[in-house]
Amino acid sequence: MIGDVHVHSKYSTDSDAEMEDSVIQAVGLGLSYLCFTDHIDYDFPYENVSFEFDVEEYLRSIHGLQEKYGGRIRILAGVELGMQPHLGPRYRQLLKDYPFDFAIGSQHLVGNQDPFYPETFEGKSDSEVYRAYFEELLANIKLFHEFDTLGHLDYIVRYGRHKARAYSYRQYADVIDEILKFAVRSNLAIEINTAGLRKQLGFANPHPDVLKRYRELGGTLVTIGSDAHKVHALGFALDTAREILRNCGFTHTVYYERRKPVFVKL
Repeated sequence: MIGDVHVHSKYSTDSDAEMEDSVIQAVGLGLSYLCFTDHIDYDFPYENVSFEFDVEEYLRSIHGLQEKYGGRIRILAGVELGMQPHLGPRYRQLLKDYPFDFAIGSQHLVGNQDPFYPETFEGKSDSEVYRAYFEELLANIKLFHEFDTLGHLDYIVRYGRHKARAYSYRQYADVIDEILKFAVRSNLAIEINTAGLRKQLGFANPHPDVLKRYRELGGTLVTIGSDAHKVHALGFALDTAREILRNCGFTHTVYYERRKPVFVKL
């Protein structure tokens, strides 16, 4: 039994995927469960860019698909929350107000800039930006950690000038270890996100060395997601992710239903 718990649809500003097309794709792949996790990044710091959607309409769309396809696949309602220091109260209220099954906490900004844009790295080395990203991530999860899984922990490496050539777990072990220790203490899952493989980064996010360290520190909760923004990317390299997790010492993955973990043997 395997599923994909990080999938975007047209409710995310950066996707035009129809939800039903994604469900049909998931059924065709033989997935047992699928979770939509569209973006809410309040106060995104770029004019004319808004990562928000009508949550009630979103949930109605998911419920309709649950009724139509519920006998063939378990469809879950999730959300991906973009962290910033001041957003904790708004996200807590959002999760209180709506019956999401699953919430991802993700760091999408560094220095109030989106690393997708090259100017984030202007005048700085990759290593400077990477370290700033990890330090911001640590600060943010201390302020707000009422989500279920920490998304794509080393996401920043996807966008560096030299990508993985300027990155290893050991270079940033001091701050990454603090992130992982906090996750273990807070009962947070860590996501293995296969988009890094799809984007030819050379590894899924986070790097296997990070996953091994999380396991050494006592972490047992890991979710698997493709981070698909296009229907064809849904389910990408899920079996590879399972093998990576086995090699890192994990025996189970989890998905979340009504914000509670459901364990699935690898």
